[in-house]
Amino acid sequence: MQSEKLIQLLIDQTKDSINQAEKLKNDHIQTLTWKEDPASWNILECMEHLNLYGDYYLPQIKDKIKNSKTSSETHFNSGFLGGYFAKSMLPKEKLNKMKTFKDKNPLNSELDKSVIDKFINQQFELLALLEQSKKVSLNRIKIPTSLSRLLRLKLGDTFQFFIHHILRHLNQIDTIKESIKKTVPEHELS
Repeated sequence: MQSEKLIQLLIDQTKDSINQAEKLKNDHIQTLTWKEDPASWNILECMEHLNLYGDYYLPQIKDKIKNSKTSSETHFNSGFLGGYFAKSMLPKEKLNKMKTFKDKNPLNSELDKSVIDKFINQQFELLALLEQSKKVSLNRIKIPTSLSRLLRLKLGDTFQFFIHHILRHLNQIDTIKESIKKTVPEHELS
Protein backbone atom coordinates (compact mmCIF):
# COMPACT_ATOMS: atom_id res chain seq x y z
CA MET A 1 0.00 0.00 0.00
CA GLN A 2 1.19 3.54 -0.60
CA SER A 3 2.58 4.96 2.64
CA GLU A 4 0.85 8.28 2.11
CA LYS A 5 -2.57 6.63 1.63
CA LEU A 6 -2.10 4.44 4.69
CA ILE A 7 -1.21 7.40 6.91
CA GLN A 8 -4.16 9.41 5.60
CA LEU A 9 -6.55 6.51 6.27
CA LEU A 10 -5.20 6.20 9.83
CA ILE A 11 -5.50 9.97 10.35
CA ASP A 12 -9.14 9.86 9.19
CA GLN A 13 -9.90 6.92 11.49
CA THR A 14 -8.29 8.73 14.43
CA LYS A 15 -10.33 11.88 13.76
CA ASP A 16 -13.48 9.73 13.73
CA SER A 17 -12.42 8.25 17.09
CA ILE A 18 -12.03 11.74 18.54
CA ASN A 19 -15.51 12.70 17.31
CA GLN A 20 -17.04 9.58 18.83
CA ALA A 21 -15.32 10.20 22.17
CA GLU A 22 -16.40 13.86 22.19
CA LYS A 23 -20.03 12.72 21.98
CA LEU A 24 -19.53 10.45 25.01
CA LYS A 25 -18.76 13.51 27.14
CA ASN A 26 -22.46 14.45 26.79
CA ASP A 27 -23.65 11.16 28.27
CA HIS A 28 -24.79 10.89 31.86
CA ILE A 29 -22.46 9.06 34.27
CA GLN A 30 -25.12 6.31 34.71
CA THR A 31 -24.88 5.60 30.99
CA LEU A 32 -21.09 5.59 31.06
CA THR A 33 -20.95 3.17 34.02
CA TRP A 34 -23.86 0.87 33.06
CA LYS A 35 -22.99 -2.83 32.75
CA GLU A 36 -24.87 -5.64 31.11
CA ASP A 37 -23.40 -8.01 33.70
CA PRO A 38 -20.72 -7.78 36.43
CA ALA A 39 -18.05 -9.44 34.27
CA SER A 40 -18.46 -7.06 31.31
CA TRP A 41 -16.90 -3.64 30.87
CA ASN A 42 -18.84 -0.41 30.94
CA ILE A 43 -18.11 2.48 28.56
CA LEU A 44 -15.57 4.15 30.86
CA GLU A 45 -13.76 0.84 31.36
CA CYS A 46 -13.49 0.43 27.57
CA MET A 47 -12.01 3.92 27.36
CA GLU A 48 -9.58 3.27 30.22
CA HIS A 49 -8.45 0.04 28.55
CA LEU A 50 -7.59 2.08 25.46
CA ASN A 51 -5.79 4.66 27.62
CA LEU A 52 -3.65 1.92 29.17
CA TYR A 53 -2.57 0.80 25.69
CA GLY A 54 -1.94 4.42 24.73
CA ASP A 55 0.26 4.83 27.82
CA TYR A 56 2.42 2.02 26.44
CA TYR A 57 2.44 2.57 22.67
CA LEU A 58 2.46 6.35 22.28
CA PRO A 59 5.78 6.91 24.13
CA GLN A 60 7.33 3.96 22.25
CA ILE A 61 6.27 5.36 18.87
CA LYS A 62 7.28 8.92 19.79
CA ASP A 63 10.76 7.81 20.88
CA LYS A 64 11.37 5.67 17.79
CA ILE A 65 10.25 8.41 15.38
CA LYS A 66 12.29 11.07 17.20
CA ASN A 67 15.46 8.98 17.14
CA SER A 68 15.04 7.58 13.64
CA LYS A 69 17.63 8.23 10.96
CA THR A 70 15.38 6.69 8.30
CA SER A 71 13.48 8.49 5.58
CA SER A 72 10.04 7.78 4.19
CA GLU A 73 9.37 5.29 1.39
CA THR A 74 6.64 5.35 -1.21
CA HIS A 75 5.22 1.96 -0.19
CA PHE A 76 4.53 0.22 3.07
CA ASN A 77 4.62 -3.57 3.09
CA SER A 78 2.91 -5.09 6.08
CA GLY A 79 4.87 -7.81 7.88
CA PHE A 80 3.37 -11.28 8.26
CA LEU A 81 2.84 -11.05 12.03
CA GLY A 82 2.07 -7.33 12.04
CA GLY A 83 -0.50 -7.70 9.30
CA TYR A 84 -2.10 -10.59 11.16
CA PHE A 85 -2.28 -8.66 14.45
CA ALA A 86 -3.68 -5.57 12.74
CA LYS A 87 -6.38 -7.56 10.91
CA SER A 88 -7.31 -9.51 14.05
CA MET A 89 -8.18 -6.24 15.81
CA LEU A 90 -10.58 -4.95 13.18
CA PRO A 91 -14.19 -4.78 14.36
CA LYS A 92 -16.35 -7.56 12.93
CA GLU A 93 -20.08 -8.23 12.97
CA LYS A 94 -19.59 -10.89 15.66
CA LEU A 95 -16.58 -9.82 17.73
CA ASN A 96 -14.32 -12.62 18.77
CA LYS A 97 -13.59 -12.24 22.47
CA MET A 98 -9.97 -11.81 23.39
CA LYS A 99 -8.33 -12.26 26.75
CA THR A 100 -7.03 -8.99 28.18
CA PHE A 101 -3.76 -8.83 30.05
CA LYS A 102 -4.23 -8.12 33.75
CA ASP A 103 -2.32 -4.81 33.60
CA LYS A 104 -4.62 -3.61 30.78
CA ASN A 105 -7.90 -4.75 32.40
CA PRO A 106 -9.77 -1.90 34.10
CA LEU A 107 -12.71 -4.07 35.28
CA ASN A 108 -14.32 -2.56 38.40
CA SER A 109 -11.98 0.45 38.48
CA GLU A 110 -13.29 3.72 39.96
CA LEU A 111 -13.49 5.92 36.85
CA ASP A 112 -15.02 9.25 35.90
CA LYS A 113 -15.38 11.34 32.74
CA SER A 114 -11.72 12.41 32.91
CA VAL A 115 -11.01 9.02 31.26
CA ILE A 116 -12.66 10.37 28.10
CA ASP A 117 -10.54 13.54 28.16
CA LYS A 118 -7.37 11.47 28.53
CA PHE A 119 -8.42 9.32 25.56
CA ILE A 120 -9.05 12.40 23.42
CA ASN A 121 -5.68 13.88 24.40
CA GLN A 122 -4.00 10.61 23.44
CA GLN A 123 -5.76 10.69 20.07
CA PHE A 124 -4.42 14.19 19.37
CA GLU A 125 -0.95 12.93 20.28
CA LEU A 126 -1.50 10.02 17.88
CA LEU A 127 -2.48 12.46 15.10
CA ALA A 128 0.78 14.37 15.66
CA LEU A 129 2.76 11.13 15.52
CA LEU A 130 1.02 10.08 12.30
CA GLU A 131 2.00 13.44 10.78
CA GLN A 132 5.60 12.99 11.95
CA SER A 133 5.67 9.47 10.52
CA LYS A 134 5.39 10.91 7.00
CA LYS A 135 9.11 11.74 7.23
CA VAL A 136 10.38 8.33 8.43
CA SER A 137 10.25 4.70 7.34
CA LEU A 138 7.06 2.83 8.19
CA ASN A 139 8.92 -0.35 7.16
CA ARG A 140 12.26 -0.10 8.96
CA ILE A 141 11.31 1.44 12.32
CA LYS A 142 10.33 -1.37 14.72
CA ILE A 143 8.17 -0.92 17.81
CA PRO A 144 8.27 -3.43 20.71
CA THR A 145 4.81 -4.85 21.44
CA SER A 146 3.10 -4.89 24.80
CA LEU A 147 3.17 -8.72 24.57
CA SER A 148 6.97 -8.85 24.66
CA ARG A 149 9.73 -6.32 24.14
CA LEU A 150 11.41 -8.96 21.97
CA LEU A 151 8.44 -9.04 19.59
CA ARG A 152 8.70 -5.94 17.39
CA LEU A 153 6.37 -4.79 14.64
CA LYS A 154 7.01 -2.37 11.80
CA LEU A 155 5.86 1.17 12.59
CA GLY A 156 3.14 0.95 9.91
CA ASP A 157 1.82 -2.30 11.39
CA THR A 158 1.99 -0.87 14.92
CA PHE A 159 -0.10 2.13 13.86
CA GLN A 160 -2.64 -0.15 12.18
CA PHE A 161 -2.80 -2.56 15.13
CA PHE A 162 -3.11 0.30 17.65
CA ILE A 163 -5.81 2.16 15.70
CA HIS A 164 -7.75 -1.01 14.81
CA HIS A 165 -7.72 -1.88 18.54
CA ILE A 166 -9.27 1.54 19.24
CA LEU A 167 -11.91 1.00 16.54
CA ARG A 168 -12.70 -2.42 18.01
CA HIS A 169 -13.45 -0.97 21.44
CA LEU A 170 -15.35 2.03 20.10
CA ASN A 171 -17.49 -0.55 18.29
CA GLN A 172 -17.90 -2.30 21.65
CA ILE A 173 -19.06 1.03 23.15
CA ASP A 174 -21.68 1.32 20.38
CA THR A 175 -22.87 -2.19 21.28
CA ILE A 176 -23.11 -1.24 24.97
CA LYS A 177 -25.16 1.83 24.05
CA GLU A 178 -27.51 -0.32 21.96
CA SER A 179 -27.96 -2.70 24.91
CA ILE A 180 -28.76 0.24 27.18
CA LYS A 181 -31.44 1.46 24.75
CA LYS A 182 -33.01 -1.99 24.68
CA THR A 183 -32.93 -2.74 28.41
CA VAL A 184 -32.97 0.47 30.48
CA PRO A 185 -35.86 2.95 30.59
CA GLU A 186 -34.55 6.40 29.58
CA HIS A 187 -35.68 8.09 32.83
CA GLU A 188 -33.36 5.79 34.84
CA LEU A 189 -30.26 7.22 33.13
CA SER A 190 -30.81 10.88 33.90
